[in-house]
Amino acid sequence: MRLPSRYTSGQSNDLAEQQARAQGVRLETVPIAAPFEGFLQALGPLFEGHEADLTEENLQSRCRGALLMALSNKFGGLLLTTGNKSEYAVGYATIYGDMCGGYAPIKDLYKTEVFALARWRNAAGAAPVIPQAVIDRPPSAELREDQTDQDSLPPYDILDAILFRTVDQEQSRAEIVAEGFDPATVDHVLRLVRINEWKRHQAAPGPKISRRAFGRERRYPITSGWREPS
Repeated sequence: MRLPSRYTSGQSNDLAEQQARAQGVRLETVPIAAPFEGFLQALGPLFEGHEADLTEENLQSRCRGALLMALSNKFGGLLLTTGNKSEYAVGYATIYGDMCGGYAPIKDLYKTEVFALARWRNAAGAAPVIPQAVIDRPPSAELREDQTDQDSLPPYDILDAILFRTVDQEQSRAEIVAEGFDPATVDHVLRLVRINEWKRHQAAPGPKISRRAFGRERRYPITSGWREPS
């Protein structure tokens, strides 16, 4: 299913078609421009005088979530969510948007592990089924012009290395910094992990792969005011 917005690149649409064809999957396209504009018109009087911000970005994702849930209801399929462990860790997923669904198959895989799994899948089969550009291009939610994930997050190799140490290995801030990571980056990542516990409590279930999977081995109170001293 393609759900293009005004910011979806032609490359994204083309790659989705290539991958669907390689996997023998039927591809349908439902643009979200009309429902998104409908929401903007409904909210226009209340939003008047306020600049566009993350609200409008998330609203696009929630349009997609509503459409996909409607298809799930109508045809009886189980909607799969696309979030991975990196995104759930730092809250880089839209609640009631791309977090909609009943099962999260890659929720215990960090983003770098998802890339590695994609490369393995291409090498394991008779022919690649994931276009190489899907793996190589900078990840982007495409919810604003020229957006990439790294506008808001450290590069995934650094982010995942920090997340692995704090989530899976239960290292302290001091231990992570002692391994050579930039203290400001560590503080930024640990803060994101801390303030997004509420999202993870609402995330769809998924398989356990790692030592500490969210929702099973790692589950903290949402309202706790405790934090590790810097």
